[in-house]
Amino acid sequence: MGRYRELLRKVTIFSDLDEAGLDDLEGLFVSKTYGKDALIVGHDEEGDSLFIIVEGRAKAMLLGESGREMILYVFRPGDFFGEMSLLDNEPRSATVQASEETTVLALRRDAFHRHIEKYPKTALSILREMSARLRRADEIIGSLALLDVYGRVARLLRELADRDGEEVDEGMMIAERPTQQDIAAMIGTSRETVSRALSDFAKRGFVEMSGKSILLRAHFLHGGQISR
Repeated sequence: MGRYRELLRKVTIFSDLDEAGLDDLEGLFVSKTYGKDALIVGHDEEGDSLFIIVEGRAKAMLLGESGREMILYVFRPGDFFGEMSLLDNEPRSATVQASEETTVLALRRDAFHRHIEKYPKTALSILREMSARLRRADEIIGSLALLDVYGRVARLLRELADRDGEEVDEGMMIAERPTQQDIAAMIGTSRETVSRALSDFAKRGFVEMSGKSILLRAHFLHGGQISR
């Protein structure tokens, strides 16, 4: 069994592959490591590879003319990105930057096409994942249009709890919450506004922050829209 077999089993688009499919796939990837803040892919550049995070974290973002960041997603080990350019031959739709030293597996377009010709289940899995990501994008757009800042912060925290939280007696614990600046970039506001919202949530007993961790209490997780 290869070094990355268990990781590939956990990647959603490869979860339906049998052992022969995983054998074929594992031999096609190339490992690369990027330092903190290094550019993995650039917006509008030609896309020729799909990437899987092995270790570290990376953020997908758009940059405004003023240099302001809009973070679309934070990738962690087991997450993948870059699949759209492999399917439509269009330029990259976002910039992806390493948030810390990050190791990825890269699968080039020609190798990817050879794989899906032999294992079409992978193509179907990618289409399912792309559909889920489009639905999430619709939800984000709706959130930006319909929720106030407090509601957007609350929605993001609940999403992080669903994805990364650990259930404890008091609610859900997120061991490593994003920085206030990153939260601001994810929901389209300022760091100062996020700071005020988190402080207010803490005063109201919705959350408890300690270092990099944050506890979301049960009544906060299952409540409705949160307003100031």
